[in-house]
Amino acid sequence: MAGERVGELLGKFREKYQAGGKQVRSDLLDEFCGLTGYHRKYAIALLGRVHEEKRKRVRRRRGVTYCAQTLRVVEAVWEAAGYPWSERLVAMFPLWLPWARKHLPGVTEQVVQQVGTISARQIVRRLRDKKVSMKRRIYGRTKPGTLLKHQIPIKTDHWDVRGPGYTEIDLVSHSGQSASGEFIHSLNVTDIHTGWCETRAIMGKGEAGVVAALDEIRRALPFRLLAIDSDNGSEFINHHLVRYCAKHRIHFTRGRAYKKDDNAHIEQKNWTHVRRIFAWDRYDSREQQDAMNHLYRGDLRFMMNLFQPCVKLKTKTRVGSKLRRHYDRATTPLDRLLQTSPQTAATIALNKLTTQRESTDPFALSHTIERQLTKLERLRRTTKKSAA
Repeated sequence: MAGERVGELLGKFREKYQAGGKQVRSDLLDEFCGLTGYHRKYAIALLGRVHEEKRKRVRRRRGVTYCAQTLRVVEAVWEAAGYPWSERLVAMFPLWLPWARKHLPGVTEQVVQQVGTISARQIVRRLRDKKVSMKRRIYGRTKPGTLLKHQIPIKTDHWDVRGPGYTEIDLVSHSGQSASGEFIHSLNVTDIHTGWCETRAIMGKGEAGVVAALDEIRRALPFRLLAIDSDNGSEFINHHLVRYCAKHRIHFTRGRAYKKDDNAHIEQKNWTHVRRIFAWDRYDSREQQDAMNHLYRGDLRFMMNLFQPCVKLKTKTRVGSKLRRHYDRATTPLDRLLQTSPQTAATIALNKLTTQRESTDPFALSHTIERQLTKLERLRRTTKKSAA
């Protein structure tokens, strides 16, 4: 039968077939199969198919939810905070928005409400075109220590602490492309429970310098230092640090050789608190060390611990070959400290930090940090030209 004739029959029979009952459909099938010669099952498929014109639906487009000014505010906070990922950025808005009116034009109450309701997934979509990643990797400049390993126990179990004071420590080298001569290292100390991070710049990686920097950090912490866990570098595995820990009743453990996962917390902070800020350039003068410590002791410390939320891993679930990680809500280290039961000695320090955060403009703090980093970069270039 000709195609045009079949098309006419389909149009004639399909409407009756779809509207009729069981007996009507059976009779229509018999008649249609007799006229076309089609198999009954094929005829059922043809007659039961929805007409193409009915299948075409007008796609409903979603209206604009967030105005252009809302997205500009989100982008401004994202840039001023150092380009955090979306989950942390959402947690920053309650701390940053009260100061946004002072620095950003056109921040109305409607804009503030929209910024408060935007989701992390929406932020990822909106900022996709703005994100540019530049990554470089250079191997570290530390070597394993061979002494006292039998006196320092290996920690292989996962951290399961209920309060602050249990930390991981590590050195980050600022040697640039050459490890010759003496250059600056950053001693990084990260609390496991709260994510609180303290860093100091030291010249070289001598044992006495590491102990002196750790002692300064211990005094600056708003809680008592109870334990440290390090890698197997000789800057940590030595008599100086062992005696210091014994004197101050600090539990000292070390990770397994060539197992960076044993120190996963500090490795992540090495990136966010050191590498993203100072990159992989070489710093090797006392003036540069003083400038870095000025940041570590002041503005950078306040920005990272008072205004930058972090997340903690809650559970890991293996689904086939994939490992799904579930994190808690992004919270600043200071808020995590306040949520725990602080020790009496640390209460005054926490109240002081809370008052300081309430009176500090995070946008102005970000600008101050950028100015200090620009000044440090000029100093680095001047020193490099002088050495050449």
